[in-house]
Amino acid sequence: MNGVKIEFDAQELGEILGIPTTGFDIYVWEDKFVLDKARLVELAQTLSQRSGLKYPVAVKKGNMLPLHQLLFWFVIKNVIPRRQGRNQADAMDQCFVDLMDRGEPIYLPAIMIRHI
Repeated sequence: MNGVKIEFDAQELGEILGIPTTGFDIYVWEDKFVLDKARLVELAQTLSQRSGLKYPVAVKKGNMLPLHQLLFWFVIKNVIPRRQGRNQADAMDQCFVDLMDRGEPIYLPAIMIRHI
């Protein structure tokens, strides 16, 4: 018996499930190449408050401003929870913290579709 592989893009899957996909392309998933290197360096500089970075780096929670620490804590506990205890923001976390700091809406249905 042969199966048929079916593929959907985010927009089609969102329509089928009746879930909004607004903002789907904003989020950084496990693929760190979604954003260019310059943007990743900019995010790391913003969160760490360190100038002169030339390469994207994970940022330790203790090196963040109190507001960024709070947003990071919210992200790792509620938006993209992971099982291990972490005190560093990787590229995915930095993107979410930056979106929240700028007041951008985060569409959880779009994130869930991305993970499907």
